[in-house]
Amino acid sequence: MSAPFATRTAVVVGAGVAGLATAIGLRRAGWAVSVLERRTELERYGTAFGIHPTAQGALERLGVGEAFHARAVPYRNARIRTPRGKVLASLPLERIERKAGRPELLISRPFLIDTLLAELAALGVPLTFGERVSDVSALTGGCDLVVGADGIHSAVRTACFGDRSGPRRAGTVAWIGIADFESGLYGETWGRGRFFGMTPVEAGRTNWYATVPEATTADELRAHFEGWHDPVPRILDRTDPATWIRYEMRHLFPALPAFVHGGNVALVGDAAHAMTPNLGQGACTAILDAEALTRAVAEHAAAGLPSATGLPSALRVYDAERRRAAQRVALGSRSLHRFMTTEHTRLRDALVRVLPSSV
Repeated sequence: MSAPFATRTAVVVGAGVAGLATAIGLRRAGWAVSVLERRTELERYGTAFGIHPTAQGALERLGVGEAFHARAVPYRNARIRTPRGKVLASLPLERIERKAGRPELLISRPFLIDTLLAELAALGVPLTFGERVSDVSALTGGCDLVVGADGIHSAVRTACFGDRSGPRRAGTVAWIGIADFESGLYGETWGRGRFFGMTPVEAGRTNWYATVPEATTADELRAHFEGWHDPVPRILDRTDPATWIRYEMRHLFPALPAFVHGGNVALVGDAAHAMTPNLGQGACTAILDAEALTRAVAEHAAAGLPSATGLPSALRVYDAERRRAAQRVALGSRSLHRFMTTEHTRLRDALVRVLPSSV
């Protein structure tokens, strides 16, 4: 009889949030795990991730809750405003907190990555940098499970599903940065075809993000928000443009028919469902994917099933739990992006005023 698959081997391709969290979960489930990362080092930019209570629970089940909570800050009292500063609505943060019994939390990307890296090292999981995967079939032939956590341009996804789903432009450009002062005013300001957001991230600093139809220089970006309410122009004036990050918004389209393939490949995070950031759920869905996949593997291993039947069954359970849920979030985020960046601001703002605080 073959051994239970909980003692078998896995390769995780990609060392972002999804990949690191998955590797931690698999190692805790008894797997021998290795992580491959195409970059020579991990990016250290400091944008903030919003972590919903459900994803906080997933981090705790993965064993990194204490370290995460030590650096996270609560997100409360955020509003949606017009460029003149008029409040249109509240973000649903207080409603989320009442329902979940804990607040939405924010953590800078470097802090979260460092937390996951520290746990990975403590568990003895090897991480190899500069490893560009070109032959996925060689990986699947050399281990029991391959996890594609390699982002929106995933080589693992392409090897499994071809070009049926791939990156698609959302039609806007995003900029992100960190201001070295606390703005004291948080939420999002929605203008015509553009918006600007501010959140806390750590003491003495403010995380900001902006989306515009097009802007290729710092001066062009500032021009888009000239005359907007304080502290929007002040944040752009008092942060070093050399630290800003610009990227074209993309999402994965059309939706994949499955997050698993061939009985021994699973996709997590952006490789499976890259989305626009409007709902602030990218990191959350990645964490939930990682925890669901490793939980399915662990539960089927505990049942004593042989790997030939147990692993495909575990992957089907993972796919059933996460695919539709993640794709609904991706669709909602894409729809919100269109709503936020519309040119028809009078109708949009009127709708926001009468909607419950659930945007």
